[in-house]
Amino acid sequence: MDLDPEFNFWQREAARRQFLSRSATGIGAAALATLLNPGHSAASEPTSHFKSRVKRVIWLTQAGAPSQLDLFDYKPGLQQQFGKELPASIRGEQRLTGMTSGQKTLPVAPSVFKFRQHGASGMWLSEILPHTAAMADQLCLVRTLHTEAINHDPAMTLLQTGHQSAGRPAFGAWLSYGLGSANANLPTFVVMISRPSGATNAQPLHERMWGSGFLPTRHQGVRFSPGRDPVLFLSNPAGITRDRRRSMLDDVAALNRLKFDDYQDPAITARIEQYEMAFRMQASVPELADLSKEHPRVFERYGPESKKPGTYAANCILARRLAERGVRFIQLYHRGWDQHNKCPAGLRTQCYDTDQPSAALLRELKERGLLEETLVIWGGEFGRTVYSQGALTKTNYGRDHHPRCYSIWLAGGNIRGGMTYGETDDFSYNIVKNPMHIHDLNATLLHLLGFDHEQLTYRFQGRDYRLTDVHGKVVGEILA
Repeated sequence: MDLDPEFNFWQREAARRQFLSRSATGIGAAALATLLNPGHSAASEPTSHFKSRVKRVIWLTQAGAPSQLDLFDYKPGLQQQFGKELPASIRGEQRLTGMTSGQKTLPVAPSVFKFRQHGASGMWLSEILPHTAAMADQLCLVRTLHTEAINHDPAMTLLQTGHQSAGRPAFGAWLSYGLGSANANLPTFVVMISRPSGATNAQPLHERMWGSGFLPTRHQGVRFSPGRDPVLFLSNPAGITRDRRRSMLDDVAALNRLKFDDYQDPAITARIEQYEMAFRMQASVPELADLSKEHPRVFERYGPESKKPGTYAANCILARRLAERGVRFIQLYHRGWDQHNKCPAGLRTQCYDTDQPSAALLRELKERGLLEETLVIWGGEFGRTVYSQGALTKTNYGRDHHPRCYSIWLAGGNIRGGMTYGETDDFSYNIVKNPMHIHDLNATLLHLLGFDHEQLTYRFQGRDYRLTDVHGKVVGEILA
């Protein structure tokens, strides 16, 4: 019996739609990817472009913007400028935040802290960084980093992902994509967040800061938290043995493979990989996070907070343990550097939290032969103004956001130690010599890791993306 012609039409249309939907991420997508980019398979991933001895990064991210004027950028001439109006010729047309744009005056606030020179290099550092100062000859102090963003969220997003808007992969995700894993039992990219001991106005951090963006999800950062379960939901619930968990995962993987055969969706294989990684981490993470076997001398080095889970000091010890186990990218966030008022008191507390542990981490990496193959970066998302936000006294002031110039330090793999790079004007307001944009910083870090930043790309929505967008140059002067 002949079928109704209209029924035949809808049957053909349904079959066509089903074929196209199943082909869109399978054979059809592969063919389209080949047409758009003949030299790059959708499944392929890059390897380093040239040989490098640097294997990993530890990024000590000081969220909230540390004041370069009080820590790194010594300006003795400001003592004679106390309370005077910031010259219009210095400020120029640079914008202010809404927090100080309405102030009637912008009085110059010299630092209350003393500076002196350290190491054979004679690096100028603040008195509230005594432990960091002892490592001066290992550091490359960059005084001229700059950014376009003037508020925390877009500035931190730009620092981490190379773009002010959400949706791009973080540096750690790019490194995971580029170099792959060196330890199958741990994530390639690990994130830890410490709460400051004194600050109450710590800026929030969003998971997109360590997200994978449009890269496959296996490259996103995995957050480690303090306590018995460093990774949430990793432990088996009561009554579930490891053998039973293994059997459950095998069954789930078999179902996922059937679905993958049907739809060819790469997200399905990523899900299988994530389940398997979680199973392996059930054995590796508890051993990693157990600091009880560390020698008492280690805790003495990292300071009085180092035995408290979740502190910056304890996380620095974990960072060293992760580096020893081959984790590629280790990111520590320490919040609370947002000193809009009571800046001197806030900085003393923040340096109490971070100065000794940061120096101890460098010292341990060096002693264990890991510093030459590890890049360590310390810094925030922008700097602080020379003028006071709010009332100015001889002992107290606040500082607003300042993206035009700020300081960070780098140490380790192929970085020139004992070097101060760049120069700012007498007010630490403008760059006089050797500017370094965040894109330049990222290009240089990728170079140290063996990548040409212009060639480390990923095709998404018809164009090739990279960490440095369409900008960036390698700053060869800071390389050893």
